[in-house]
Amino acid sequence: MAKYERERKFLLDEDKCADWRRLAVGHVRIEQGYLSRRKESTVRVRIAGEQGWLTVKGITSGDTREEYEYEVPVADARRIMNMCEGLPLEKERWIVPWEGMTWEVDIFGGQNSGLKLCEVELPLAFDGDLSMPPFVGEEVTGDVRYYNSALVSKCSNS
Repeated sequence: MAKYERERKFLLDEDKCADWRRLAVGHVRIEQGYLSRRKESTVRVRIAGEQGWLTVKGITSGDTREEYEYEVPVADARRIMNMCEGLPLEKERWIVPWEGMTWEVDIFGGQNSGLKLCEVELPLAFDGDLSMPPFVGEEVTGDVRYYNSALVSKCSNS
């Protein structure tokens, strides 16, 4: 069954809030690779901690897109990762609750080292004002340069 994901993405602004990590309730190391990075759809494999996932995402319209996500054994996810083009994307994801919403702060490693993004997934029916945590900087929702599928293109093994 399809799920629709509605998400907004921002740069992390540590000048406004250098100690954002104290607000976090957990974190996990993530590796992900892409089997397909077409504009119309992406297919990725992700290893988050000791869990594996296959995800198919449709075209983005504004801040919403169709998403199908399936848990797979981590051993299978590792083998599928070897089928992906280039090196996997590496990041550490921090979970930060803020005024009823769950924010994810991604600190990238590897070829994207130094990039720090934060995002929040909104309920589809959400139409209120979003309360911004102190660490949120410039909004980059819809900027394809910050899509993970675009960031993985910087991770080349050639």
